[in-house]
Amino acid sequence: MRIQDKFDIVLFDGVCNLCNNAVDFIIRRDKHSQFKVGALQDPAAKKLLKNYQIKEGYLDSLILIRGEKVFYRSRAALEIAKKLNALWPLFYIFIFLPAFIRDPIYDWIANNRYKWFGKKETCRIPKKEELDKFLTESEIV
Repeated sequence: MRIQDKFDIVLFDGVCNLCNNAVDFIIRRDKHSQFKVGALQDPAAKKLLKNYQIKEGYLDSLILIRGEKVFYRSRAALEIAKKLNALWPLFYIFIFLPAFIRDPIYDWIANNRYKWFGKKETCRIPKKEELDKFLTESEIV
C-alpha cells in the first residue's frame, strides 16, 4: 500500500518559519495519526511531486496529497483543518467561499511569509518524537 493511501501527505516549504510553525500546529493536533509531513525541498517530497506531476509553480503553496487527489493553497489548508482535533474542523465552513476569494488571501500571506515571519538557512530536522510524522524517501513508491 502506498503511503499516500494510508496517510494524508502535507508538503510545505521547509525553510519558511510560518510553514514550520503550521507543521508543528498540525502535528500537535493530529491525535489520530492521519498526516505525514515533508518539506518540499526533501528528496521524499521531490519524488512525490514528480509522481504527481506537480508543476514548480505550486512550490510556493501548501500541498496536500490524499490518495490520488492533490489539493493546493486554501483548499489544502481547509482539508487539513477538517481532520484536526478540537474545533478546527469548523473552519471547513469556508470551503463554501469560492477559491477565487480564498486563494488571493492565501497568496497574499504566502507571498509575504518570509518578510513577516522570516526564513531559515536550511530545512528543519525533525525531533526524535516527530520522526514518525515525517516522510522518508523509502516510504515513497
